[in-house]
Amino acid sequence: MDELRHYLQRRVLTVVVCSQVLGGAGLAAGVTVGALLAEDMLGSTALAGLPAALFTGGSAAAALLVGRVSQRRGRRTGLALGYLIGAVGGVGVALAAVVDSVWLLLPALTIYGSGVATNLQARYAGADLAEPAQRGRAVSIVLVATTLGAVAGPSLVGVTGDLAAAVGAPPLSGPFALAGAAYGLAAAVLLTFLHPDPLLTARRLAAEAARDGSERTGGRQSTSRRTAGVAATAMVLTQVAMVAVMTMTPVHLIAHGHSLDAVGAVIAVHIASMYLPSPLTGWLADSIGRRPVLVGSGSVLIAAGLVAALADPGSVLWLGVALGLLGLGWNLGLVGGTALLTDATNLADRAKTQGGVDLAIALAGASASIASGGVVAMAGYPALALLGGVAGLLVLPVVLGVRTHAAPATAVRAG
Repeated sequence: MDELRHYLQRRVLTVVVCSQVLGGAGLAAGVTVGALLAEDMLGSTALAGLPAALFTGGSAAAALLVGRVSQRRGRRTGLALGYLIGAVGGVGVALAAVVDSVWLLLPALTIYGSGVATNLQARYAGADLAEPAQRGRAVSIVLVATTLGAVAGPSLVGVTGDLAAAVGAPPLSGPFALAGAAYGLAAAVLLTFLHPDPLLTARRLAAEAARDGSERTGGRQSTSRRTAGVAATAMVLTQVAMVAVMTMTPVHLIAHGHSLDAVGAVIAVHIASMYLPSPLTGWLADSIGRRPVLVGSGSVLIAAGLVAALADPGSVLWLGVALGLLGLGWNLGLVGGTALLTDATNLADRAKTQGGVDLAIALAGASASIASGGVVAMAGYPALALLGGVAGLLVLPVVLGVRTHAAPATAVRAG
């Protein structure tokens, strides 16, 4: 049984990693130029956060949809559906830019958010068949796979913009066309190769182990609402800090005379920091516990807010450092929180619970996106950066103030 489980886990990780490389490119391309496209089409800096708000809001609905479909039909169907919807949105945004239609842009951005949600939900697929003491590392493998596409996405902004201009389309439509293609390919990979389904297989193995009187697979694991609440709250706060500051950084850079290539470089550093440290983060979550990793997340986000607030707006280097810290803080929060949430949920309703948590994360991110443009318009970018640091600060009492417990079947350190 253990050998079969390990073989299936390796196969699942291989397929999910391949899809995540493509999904990462789709995510990063849109994130890099979304605020710039809105500012250009809507003519207002205060509304520059609207795209991130829309596709983050769309990702909220998609998180619930992907979670519910995965609960009933498995990860393969749920994740593929999410990516396909995101692909339609990416193509729609590109078309809206070409025909200069705000009325097409707004719903297309919302639909595009499905790809964002699916990119995050894929991390759960990596943990379904993992042993409890290896869940952090399993999640980290899926996240680090996103790095290749996520770093390539911003780096291709200039190239895709030039290609779009060459055919008479607005340069900012190019990255969204790339996003649509990347999401579509990610869905194709999952539909073709993700056999057997990790969640459905985990349930079957748990049922077989239960019949044999074994508890090693976690089939009798109970849900700890308090632990799940700590994990969810920590991930929500890290999302607020990350989305708010990240959304307005491209606008801040352009406003101070930096090029689109400079924007792409800073966002590439940021997204690399969101995913590249994952192997170390996953190892730490499994070795020293979930809670110390979450404390580290809050601490790094505080540092990110301070550096961004104090950085010379003419310095791409220091803004890159700030966005790098911002990505690292988010990574620590996501890996630690995901592992803790998986510890606290049972297989019977795991996907539904995870979808609900990702819904809360996405709604929080959407709110932060909407507010970010207004904060910068009224008080400036440094004030927004400091508010991001405050969100990181709030992680600390949430994690330290409540004693968390892993579910009985998980032989890992939750705190």
